[in-house]
Amino acid sequence: MTEYPVWDSLLPPSAHGRDSHRIVRVSGNRAVFADGVDAIDGTSGLWNVNLGYGNEAIAAAITGAVRDASYMSLFRRTHDYAIEAAAALIEAAGPARYSRVLFSTSGSSANDAMMKLARHHALLRGDTHRKVIVGLEGSYHGQTYGSFTLSGDDLSQHLYGVDTSLIRHVKHDDPAAMRALLTEIGDQVAAVVIEPVLGTGAHVVPAEMISTLLELRREHGFLLVCDEVAFGFGRSGSLFGSDRWAESPDLLVTSKGLTNGTCAASAILVGHSVFAEFAKADAMFVHGETQAGTPASCAAIVATLQQFDELHALESGARVAKLLEEGLKDLVDRVELAVEVTGAGCFRGLGLRAANGAELWPLHITKILSRIRDRGAVVQGGPSSIELIPPLTCTEDEVGELLRAVELGLADFTAERQAKRARVRPSSSPAR
Repeated sequence: MTEYPVWDSLLPPSAHGRDSHRIVRVSGNRAVFADGVDAIDGTSGLWNVNLGYGNEAIAAAITGAVRDASYMSLFRRTHDYAIEAAAALIEAAGPARYSRVLFSTSGSSANDAMMKLARHHALLRGDTHRKVIVGLEGSYHGQTYGSFTLSGDDLSQHLYGVDTSLIRHVKHDDPAAMRALLTEIGDQVAAVVIEPVLGTGAHVVPAEMISTLLELRREHGFLLVCDEVAFGFGRSGSLFGSDRWAESPDLLVTSKGLTNGTCAASAILVGHSVFAEFAKADAMFVHGETQAGTPASCAAIVATLQQFDELHALESGARVAKLLEEGLKDLVDRVELAVEVTGAGCFRGLGLRAANGAELWPLHITKILSRIRDRGAVVQGGPSSIELIPPLTCTEDEVGELLRAVELGLADFTAERQAKRARVRPSSSPAR
């Protein structure tokens, strides 16, 4: 091989193929890089390996499905693996809440399907003018074309000609602004989509916003959608964050933790009243994906749910969450760069600011991530912040290792900045 062959995601070509970016081995809650760094994985892969790497029960379930069923399609047919996985998901999420499961292949593609489903549902009710989807500023829903429009974070959507004419965004902590928008265009809104904790920056959507949306749903008739692609599967302390809402969402989108990161899989859990409209009209929803709901991915879903029970993952996650919160608050007390802790459960953010209170640039955050990795931990970057999304199965020692690496990496970054300033500071001696 004369040239590096992979187009690395979300990296400029100059950074492609670096040993510091290439993972060569994973096990438990650790990742080993090609340059020799052995790091605690504070991002759970890409927020999806909630039970740690190499779970033998999940691997065995996938192996058996691949051997015995190889491939079965959900295009105009079904199979027992999909039926079992859908039933297990509904049982875990609440049979009183959800009626059907629509399988997809990623959080992005599931959000694409969700927006189609919401608009189709409006048409079945005779609301031909309901096309608008409302999301939250700073939200992240994916990077396929549909989910790209819905994401409320600046992902350079303008570069790709993304049409956002039927999308609106409101601040996550401004119920009054949400109420004002829906008072103005509520009869045009097919769905309002929220993450319980924003994927960008790990900001919690306040309880007042949830209660306001539940009230506005009754008033205006839109679908309320909870995107739990990242926050679901145990990070909140329950299986889904929306389990604690006074009323359930009409649609729930889940993906990352669904198969413990082993398969390309996602699912939309569909509320009873939503499916009832399709059943009443006997309306076919026009959506399908070749790899959606394969036997392997469905076997992984069932096994993952079983492992949550066998490993007592929710209880373990609650212990990890407590240690994480206490440790991050301690860093805020002691480390100058660290100014606030955001998020909830096992989905946390650490806000960072310069000594003068200014937000750090994206380049600064990239350097901080690198310094933390060099100290033995992988964390995620956010707007003037870092995010820690560790596995629910971490030990107390592993959480401590993660926090120490963060502290040391921040200290290294601060020392480098101070040294750089010292080099460029003009001499106080008079010129000769």
